[in-house]
Amino acid sequence: MSQFKPSQGFMSSVPTITKNLIIVNVLVWLSTIILGRVGVDMEHYLGLHYIGSKTFLPTQLITYMFMHDPGSIWHILFNMFGLFMFGRILEQIWGPKRFLTYYLVTGIGAALVQELTWYIDLRPFFEAINNYLANGDTSVLSRYLNVQSGVIYPSSAILDAKEMLMDNMVTIGASGAIFGILLAFGMLFPNAPLYFMFIPVPIPAKYMVIGYGVIELFAGVSNFSGDNVAHFAHLGGMLFGFFLVRYWKKKGIGNGFFLG
Repeated sequence: MSQFKPSQGFMSSVPTITKNLIIVNVLVWLSTIILGRVGVDMEHYLGLHYIGSKTFLPTQLITYMFMHDPGSIWHILFNMFGLFMFGRILEQIWGPKRFLTYYLVTGIGAALVQELTWYIDLRPFFEAINNYLANGDTSVLSRYLNVQSGVIYPSSAILDAKEMLMDNMVTIGASGAIFGILLAFGMLFPNAPLYFMFIPVPIPAKYMVIGYGVIELFAGVSNFSGDNVAHFAHLGGMLFGFFLVRYWKKKGIGNGFFLG
């Protein structure tokens, strides 16, 4: 008597960690949409907030990378496509434990770089607030808040505005870890041909990675109006990934032959 064996599905051929990461990201994204309709803001709890804010939790350094924009499918689609395309190859090379370690390290590294970027951006604002609280000078503070020169405002109102600004600073998405994965792929397979949208000519992976890095650096430094993408977080994922891959290579790991 023959035994029925269901045919393997599409995801069954994807390595365990890559598959589970995709599933978890999609489930969290769907949960964000569903719970948002009943007034539960998951981004408030799981998104990465500024470390000086009352809404910051250390767990957000991890949970933020499983959150994606509930208002658009493209954010999660592009990230999960990158995870599927390159993550499964790295997992086959490194094994599940090392791949998961790399994914988390680059994601957390991206979060730390984002926190540093926020601190650098906010430092002049904080100094202006401290200056106002010390001597009532609103000349610098007016660059950041809608205050009038010479008018004395309650300290509590200024501090509330400071807290509100910090609370509104939030980052979500797996992009930092995905950029780390792209960086690792380019380091391990520098001459692998990759195709970019609308460009029919294959581009070696090493040049694709360098190009992405330059674009992110330019966009981050330029700080275009209306651009809410955490470019320096992307670079942070690549930076942490670079040092981790280099460290593993010195240990003889990740050279294309390590499978443990």
